[in-house]
Amino acid sequence: MATGTARSADCDRACLQNMITKYVDAMVAHAPSRLPLAAKARFTEDSLDLKLGDGLWKTVTGKGDFRQDYIDLKRQIAASHVVLFEGDTQVIYSVVLHVAKRKIGGIETLVYRVPADAKPKPDQLSKPLVGMGDPVPAGKGMPRAEMVRVALSYAEGLRLGAFVKASTPFAPEAYRVENGVKYAGEGCANADCSFQTQKLMLHPDIKTIVAAVDEEAGTVLLWMNFGDTHSYGPNKALVTFEAFKVWGGAIHAVNAFLAYLPKETERGWPSAE
Repeated sequence: MATGTARSADCDRACLQNMITKYVDAMVAHAPSRLPLAAKARFTEDSLDLKLGDGLWKTVTGKGDFRQDYIDLKRQIAASHVVLFEGDTQVIYSVVLHVAKRKIGGIETLVYRVPADAKPKPDQLSKPLVGMGDPVPAGKGMPRAEMVRVALSYAEGLRLGAFVKASTPFAPEAYRVENGVKYAGEGCANADCSFQTQKLMLHPDIKTIVAAVDEEAGTVLLWMNFGDTHSYGPNKALVTFEAFKVWGGAIHAVNAFLAYLPKETERGWPSAE
């Protein structure tokens, strides 16, 4: 009876997706009171604890057309990559909602404002990313732990400076999008679009934490701090929520929403795995 009661209190997939809808709509309306919040709900933006309603909540003016959800039923986590607007400025936004008993107890966000003179400009976020939202083909699903292992092999390739050194498995059609720009895969913005031969800088201090595992959709969302590589500005590092479409033993798509934050930035939230 107790187990059945606990399960009935959980959000199903539609409920968790609706939490994201409620969050985005409340944010654009500048109305935190519209959210089903738990007592003492915590809110962070760029790993800093803020009062809910502060930060981008104060300045957001609208939402774009792009949204990609990552739903972790086991951990009751609803995460998403969303495009928002702050006036004419496009905002690349990551949100992770920590849900319990159909209440939002934690809200974790990452913000990147696209510069007006950005080159190349984000051109991949006007429609759903190919394959990222597709169902896992029949018989190609993987256990949760294996999905995580494959995603982490990507981070290991960054640490070593080459995916071949980490034996990171990529499907033939695999691609990588970063802040709306395709940097690997067919038609990418680089001269070399191959995961296996692209030159990567070493990231010896990269940190990874599992943010969500969507077992039904075959996606793993990692939080990563790329560490101090002296390449992103003084005392700066790339911090990202990066999603990996994983099935059949390989990575089929990668979508990263990145921001430039102090190199010492920690996540400050528990791992989902």
